[in-house]
Amino acid sequence: MRVRATGVSKGSNGRALPATDVSMTSGTAVFVEAETEQRPTVLGLIMTGRMRPDSGAVTLDGAADTAGLRRSLALVDAPSVSEPHSDVTLVHVVAEELMFAGRPAGIVRARRELERFGLRGQSGVPIGQVDPEARIRVLCELALQRPGVQGIVLVSPDRHGGDPEAWWGIACELAAAGPAVLVIAGRAARAAIAAHPDGWRTGEVMPLRTDADPSADDSAVAGSETEERA
Repeated sequence: MRVRATGVSKGSNGRALPATDVSMTSGTAVFVEAETEQRPTVLGLIMTGRMRPDSGAVTLDGAADTAGLRRSLALVDAPSVSEPHSDVTLVHVVAEELMFAGRPAGIVRARRELERFGLRGQSGVPIGQVDPEARIRVLCELALQRPGVQGIVLVSPDRHGGDPEAWWGIACELAAAGPAVLVIAGRAARAAIAAHPDGWRTGEVMPLRTDADPSADDSAVAGSETEERA
């Protein structure tokens, strides 16, 4: 699978998202930088076919296929769109993810799944208090189990704190198994990963963009065509 966004933008004069080029392919983890609170989510929505860009286009394997994008790509942990509520316990989040994956759900099944992750002892912990690395691994791995999903777009993992190289390592590990993985995060996370001894591992980083206007149009996300938990 290859997803390519060419010159996609959103908002008046590109305030919500300036003209951006991004591509992601099966078996590769890609990091793309997006600053401000809203731009990572806007880009994630556009890449996964859940928001129409005001300019540019997104293609799936060379063709315009919005429905195919929505089926093939899961939007993971996007603020205000697909993130679980911070007060919901980890076991309930996992139960819901199992339901989305079409697998037997319920608390008992969710606890078994958490045992596989080595997190059963945290089943009653609110997801907002779970270690960032554990949170991202659980959400990403379970999203990849949904029927038809061939890739994930992980939005703003840096907002949870922790070591950016840890979640970037998870992205590279997941991509190595075959899926396409796109991570959208900020400049500080990019710098932290680049400074780490393991650096970018086998993943890719998109060229740095310098935006003239750092302000974002917050209304863009409110008008998106989203699904519950995307």
